Amino acid sequence: MASSYGSDASKTSIRSLYLTTRAAMPSFRKDSADAAIRARLEALDLWQDAPLVLAFVSYRDEIDTHAIIADAFAQGKKVAVPLCDLPSRSMAFHYIESLDELVPGIKGIPEPLPDTPIVKLSEMLGSICLVPGLVFDGAGYRIGYGGGFYDRFLAFYPGDKIGLAYTMQLSNNPLPVGATDVPVDMIVSDGCLWRCGIASLD
Repeated sequence: MASSYGSDASKTSIRSLYLTTRAAMPSFRKDSADAAIRARLEALDLWQDAPLVLAFVSYRDEIDTHAIIADAFAQGKKVAVPLCDLPSRSMAFHYIESLDELVPGIKGIPEPLPDTPIVKLSEMLGSICLVPGLVFDGAGYRIGYGGGFYDRFLAFYPGDKIGLAYTMQLSNNPLPVGATDVPVDMIVSDGCLWRCGIASLD
């Protein structure tokens, strides 16, 4: 595991470190890690039992979720992806039926069109939410890009929160935590499955 600067470090410094580290990953290593994360995620009972997957749409050097979304469709699951509202710093998940429906949104990140159906809170029961991050610690806390979109959404989300991370994005040290930060329930990486602070290597 990589190591963060500890709980006294600024999120900005940690964010910069992990952005640089992730960008430096060789493409062959990334492809292998993406495949391992995808396989480990889809072997989970949570995945297999979930009728609905709330998924982030990977962009640039993020963990590839396009194949995961395609698998969800192939397995008969419903899929929803986030649409961000910049003025309110909030986001809602919208149902999609194909990745071809997405258009470039904030910073060029693929997003659904605003007129696609929004997932109601009651429809999220039994679902799973795949959560991005630059680094995660053992308690499930994460540092993302700094917008706060996911923390605002996850504060009210009733399903299981699953972080996706490369091994290099797992920190041995606690990350700085703010009052509004929401931890994930589980982290799936290419090297291990991490449940609420207990590592289960396979």
